[in-house]
Amino acid sequence: MDSSSQITSTAAAEAGGNGTMIQRSNDLSPMQSSAATGVSAAGIPADDPKQNLTQVINSIQKTLGVLHQLYLTVSSFNVASQLPLLQRMNTLVSELDNMTKLAENCNIQVPMDVINLIDDGKNPDEFTRNVLNGCIAKNQIAKGKTDAYKGLRRHLLEELDQTFPDEVEAYREIRATSAAESKLLAQLQSALPNGDVNVKAEN
Repeated sequence: MDSSSQITSTAAAEAGGNGTMIQRSNDLSPMQSSAATGVSAAGIPADDPKQNLTQVINSIQKTLGVLHQLYLTVSSFNVASQLPLLQRMNTLVSELDNMTKLAENCNIQVPMDVINLIDDGKNPDEFTRNVLNGCIAKNQIAKGKTDAYKGLRRHLLEELDQTFPDEVEAYREIRATSAAESKLLAQLQSALPNGDVNVKAEN
């Protein structure tokens, strides 16, 4: 069988029952390829949290744009605006459905205080500011307590040094030895591959 007859038989085998050619290709579309390999067309894994979040943000921005167009259409509505209004309503419904599907891949915990601020018409950044101010206040309280304990310890050592000078001297030597050992241990830990222990020497 020559080459021309082989081509003809192959074409006939691939033809449908009505003589229509059936196209067979091993190439997948970008969407099919990403679904099969789990990698998006941009080379990012399909379950990448950043990619999922970016898609949701883009969908939200597109929805806001459609809502703005709807507002403009309704505010200046006339008979000629009927068809554009229906088209934009369909676009809005479709985009909301798309946003819901994209949001299923995002696992983001939003504090209720942020939702309450948005419901009250306030800037959600106030939540971050309130949290930072609370941390600063608690840090100041903890620092005040630490300074008070340090002052009490210093005062007790001064009083004990006057009454029991030998014992206080021995105590200070023990603390100096312990601080040196802690510093040596910290240096050894930092030399290890996974050594992330920081030991602060006591004064």
